[in-house]
Amino acid sequence: MADIGYFTETNSVDTVNARMGADVDPRLSQVMASLVKHLHDFAREVQLTQDEWETAIGFLTRTGQICTQERQEFILLSDTLGLSMLVDAINNRRPEGATENTVFGPFHVEGAPVREMGAQICLDGKGESCLFLGRVLDLEGKPIEGARIDVWSDNADGYYDVQQPDIQPKWNNR
Repeated sequence: MADIGYFTETNSVDTVNARMGADVDPRLSQVMASLVKHLHDFAREVQLTQDEWETAIGFLTRTGQICTQERQEFILLSDTLGLSMLVDAINNRRPEGATENTVFGPFHVEGAPVREMGAQICLDGKGESCLFLGRVLDLEGKPIEGARIDVWSDNADGYYDVQQPDIQPKWNNR
């Protein structure tokens, strides 16, 4: 590791990035170095105070404390900050005129059963029925053969099946 002297406001990025291990994946190293640069630039730009920093650390700590296997609050935070949508837009660029991207969110589950058109997805019979309608078209307005509309919803109490695995039937409202 190169000796770059004492940590200062002006050399903070170089100091932190110099501490990164040499055996780190090159892409991870690139992403982390950029994150450090932008994070430090942000702190300098807003002249972040000690109290503000402590408040932010407390917020992130509380966010982490309420995460579980079924509830990923950092994804919701990413959604709130618009980062989830930006990452999706970068990685799934669409041609002009195509429908806007959207993200799955924290309660999407891979592997849900494919149901016939018009099937009842509310397996516990609670709540009011809701009819989902949709079409998947190409840019000329023609139907895309074999396209699938993936639907999932919370129950009458506002919970998804993965949040209440001991209460709701598996694949409820999916």
